[in-house]
Amino acid sequence: MTKRELYIEKIKSFIDKDIIKVLTGIRRSGKSVMLKLIMEELKQNGIDEKQFININFENLINRELTTADKLDKYILKRASEIKNKCYIFLDEIQEVKDWEKCINSLRVNEEYNFDIYITGSNAKLLSGELSTYLAGRYVEFVIYPFSFKEFLDTLKSIQQSISIREAFQKYIKFGGMPFLYNLAFEEEPSLQYLKDIYSSIILKDITQRNKIRDTDLLERVINYLTISSKKSPTSISRGWIAFLVSWNCFKNMIWLNQLKIIKKSIFGVEVI
Repeated sequence: MTKRELYIEKIKSFIDKDIIKVLTGIRRSGKSVMLKLIMEELKQNGIDEKQFININFENLINRELTTADKLDKYILKRASEIKNKCYIFLDEIQEVKDWEKCINSLRVNEEYNFDIYITGSNAKLLSGELSTYLAGRYVEFVIYPFSFKEFLDTLKSIQQSISIREAFQKYIKFGGMPFLYNLAFEEEPSLQYLKDIYSSIILKDITQRNKIRDTDLLERVINYLTISSKKSPTSISRGWIAFLVSWNCFKNMIWLNQLKIIKKSIFGVEVI
């Protein structure tokens, strides 16, 4: 498991502070793994894992906890059994109806001492909404897929003799989605996985959130970006800008920001 030390160093400053730690990012960017890394950091600092309350809302076993009231009651019950400071880790919190009411209630609870960490996807938990839900009570960390350094370290654990040039070519081709490690960065399964990521992030999350009806047009936009990614970075930037200027639908800045994050994450290319 790649340690992602840059993120850990940023988060460490807020451990045990009376502020909600929010980890956001696109699907499969590594948010759940970051929660595990934070838990490991706490254990290294002498915290007993019995003090952890860890809930992943993508797991059906937790389907009964997807309302604010039920989640609040469950956590308070667990806290009464722990009796020491509780470290709460809630993965994909947006699956809980009125989740912010539960989180705000736990934060101001005077009976128990909580340190709260939550994750949510960019598609359903935007920064503008966080400022409404948790005004002045949170700090946000946007988790991106692997940087090239992280990608290189991970790849070398599988292919020790690979050169930096070869590794960079793979990075440009596949991007830095962490799950690619489980596929040994093999071309066919990696490309199939990325195709499925496109479908879940772009053709599902973005269309649903922004109520985009013309999914065919959106698919053509993505195909354009995919073709552009095979060109040089300069060509990508020029083509990207030209396309944005010529297409009025991109005036929606929320959608623009989401696409920029996705393109940077998946293609490993910075978008101007």
